[in-house]
Amino acid sequence: MANGTDKAAGLPKWHPAFLIATGGGLGLLPRAPGTWGSLGALPLALGIYYAGGPLIVLAAVVVAFCVGCWAANVYISHTRAEDPPEVVIDEIAAQMAIFVFVPPTWYNLLLGFVLFRIADIWKPWPVRVADRSIGGGFGAMFDDLLAATYAGGLLWLINLVISLKDMSMAP
Repeated sequence: MANGTDKAAGLPKWHPAFLIATGGGLGLLPRAPGTWGSLGALPLALGIYYAGGPLIVLAAVVVAFCVGCWAANVYISHTRAEDPPEVVIDEIAAQMAIFVFVPPTWYNLLLGFVLFRIADIWKPWPVRVADRSIGGGFGAMFDDLLAATYAGGLLWLINLVISLKDMSMAP
């Protein structure tokens, strides 16, 4: 499978489920499609955050999650493969979810990206359990959202420690 389209038997590239599931084609880029999907989510999260704040980011994550469940399910049913690597809508929704917890400053964008990729690849408990036991589009989306809670929670704690340190150093 050179570009991910061969496995999507019968699902044309123009099909909305194909476009959504692959993040507009980000998942078809060579090597580490999940990383490409996560990177693609950063400017999206930044724009949404500054357009409306964390509640609008949350609304966007909910919409991306629901639409992503449908698109990933359609894609998975056509490929007959659980959580194909070219499906990156899960990384996009999850990476954006981190910025419900913290503002997307340059520091948080960089560290949030790294922490999410670590959590998504490492799959700590219960992410690993969800990844192995929940199938279909919902399963593909849910384990990444769980990984984002680890990354977002840790990033929130880092921001809290930094702000407490700054407060203690104030005159």
